[in-house]
Amino acid sequence: MILPAVLLLLGALTAVVAPRLLARADWPDREPVVALWAWQCVVAAVLVCCALSMTLSAAAAWHAVGGHVFATAPRAVAEAYALGTAGLWAAMTAVALALGGLWSAAMLAREVVRARARRRRRRAELRLRAPLLPGEVPGSSPLVVLEGERPDAWWLPGTPPRLVVTTAALRRLKGRRLDAVLAHEQGHAQARHDWLLHCSAALADGFPQVPVFAAFRDEMHRLVELAADDVASRRFGRLTTALALVELNEDRGAFGPCPAAQAQVPQRVHRLLTPPDRLPAVRRLRLTAAASLVPVVPVLVAFVPGLRALG
Repeated sequence: MILPAVLLLLGALTAVVAPRLLARADWPDREPVVALWAWQCVVAAVLVCCALSMTLSAAAAWHAVGGHVFATAPRAVAEAYALGTAGLWAAMTAVALALGGLWSAAMLAREVVRARARRRRRRAELRLRAPLLPGEVPGSSPLVVLEGERPDAWWLPGTPPRLVVTTAALRRLKGRRLDAVLAHEQGHAQARHDWLLHCSAALADGFPQVPVFAAFRDEMHRLVELAADDVASRRFGRLTTALALVELNEDRGAFGPCPAAQAQVPQRVHRLLTPPDRLPAVRRLRLTAAASLVPVVPVLVAFVPGLRALG
């Protein structure tokens, strides 16, 4: 039974080829939302390949598992998968992939626990630095103004989500520029970008030697910012959003000779000031559909022996 090996090979091929194709394409920066979906589909395809390979390997190694997997399938279908021809490698593959799946779940749980702990600390800090006024109901306002000398604004997920802006940002940003910054943060909140960041971080931290997961994490951090920039620019204009981004980051060394933490800010400003043409709606639809088919391919490959038996 070579199907589990074929699925693993397909997953490895997807993990190598798809990121390179996305890196060479010119449309991800033009359509960050579509690119976010494409990256999710690529990673989902890799995980589906591993899950199917684990399932078929376990079915070949242990009759009890195989009985459950093919319980409702015709006998000809079960025979087409040649479950009785597997050797020790099937059990080893199934165990290794199962451990990998458990490790992924553990990393995701750890990331969620850490994120919640960070959120609790930041909310406790907010309560200390911005206490409720007499008669004010907790959570009644989604916007929190925080005393601070550094211009900053961020979205704090949770129940309820909060938009935090410092007094320095209020002094520096006026009118539509402040509105653009708040719209950027609201774009993160509405799209629930925090979950994309959690999942990508969990995979990258859990499997640091797998390049596709590291690329997935890096691209998620970059593309969610571009997507939120587009949300703000559609409402308040690209020039207004770019100027707000400059004013918010000019004191952080983002535009100096050696930018560190804010290295993406100059590229984001340049993208806003020299906007690339959006793709036609038909091409966006085709790209979305093509990306959606990527996780379906390993499922079709897994069903090939069964379909042949029925045919």
